[in-house]
Amino acid sequence: MDHVANAAMATGVAVAAIAAGVSHASIARPADAWPAGMRILGIDPGLQRTGFGVIDADGAALRYVASGTIGTQEAARGNLPARLKLIVDGVAELRATYQPDAASVEIVFVNVNPQSTLLLGQARGAALAALVGAAGLPVTEYTALQMKKAIVGHGLATKPQVQEMVRRLLQLPGLPGKDAADALGLAITHAHAARHFAAIGAATALAPRSHARFKGGRTY
Repeated sequence: MDHVANAAMATGVAVAAIAAGVSHASIARPADAWPAGMRILGIDPGLQRTGFGVIDADGAALRYVASGTIGTQEAARGNLPARLKLIVDGVAELRATYQPDAASVEIVFVNVNPQSTLLLGQARGAALAALVGAAGLPVTEYTALQMKKAIVGHGLATKPQVQEMVRRLLQLPGLPGKDAADALGLAITHAHAARHFAAIGAATALAPRSHARFKGGRTY
């Protein structure tokens, strides 16, 4: 698809540009705490560019699959419905192509500009709708602070620091783009946290997709 910039990469192999974009990774877990071979799709929502990253989590290994951005620049700047459709179509294609087991999305907070926050929220809603779809893909949400703490070790980490740590954790031959790095970071964060969600789910009688909170994050 023209509006999705994709890069697929394997450890030690140069990045190859493709038509669609997704990223893949894998991460450690305690024995029997959560499924091995879990594929996670991370999404960093944005009205102009939505970053994405797919990872495979298998034991202590992190494996990168792909990452990139979904761009909406081909739609007129003032045509919000058209831009949201590009996000929905792009995320739906990523889901169909990479068939993730779970998704991880950044939580949006109100910033100085209410209008920008509203637009970003609509972009995030479009991505969530495409992720859940008819089959109901499990979606977990994390704040930027949670992601930075999980990846870099502190919540005030800069974009370049997140990019560098994602590169190291996934053993990539080069730095991922800023939007893609955030999406990969969200996927890695969920790989770490999934064992806790699994333990909570096993200890409670909550129905599937019921709302819960985990140190400020949300799972559905």
